[in-house]
Amino acid sequence: MTPTRPPVLTQAHRRPEERKLHLAWSDGHQADYDYDYLRGYCPCAGCQGHGAGPVVFQAPARPVTLEAIEPVGRYAVSFLWSDQHGTGIYSFDFLRRLCPCPDCASGTAAPQPVAR
Repeated sequence: MTPTRPPVLTQAHRRPEERKLHLAWSDGHQADYDYDYLRGYCPCAGCQGHGAGPVVFQAPARPVTLEAIEPVGRYAVSFLWSDQHGTGIYSFDFLRRLCPCPDCASGTAAPQPVAR
């Protein structure tokens, strides 16, 4: 039996007028992520500390815009935000677990901790 490979990110498009990032995956899934939602879940040590616990939502001090998207190897992307923060590495697996679409969301209104 061949192991199933996790989906990889195939497209990332900024939608500045909506303040959203549109992501598409190799398995056909697509979703729109609000800029503040992604910034609030920044997985870097500066935002989340150096522990191994889950990534906790930390609302940005003010609304942010997405200035740049950069690939990190074949497994992740990094974002440069308008608040000049850009050290978070968002793995494809982490982004998929953050997916806010109705099919993926847990149904809770409040942001929830997400495993690293």
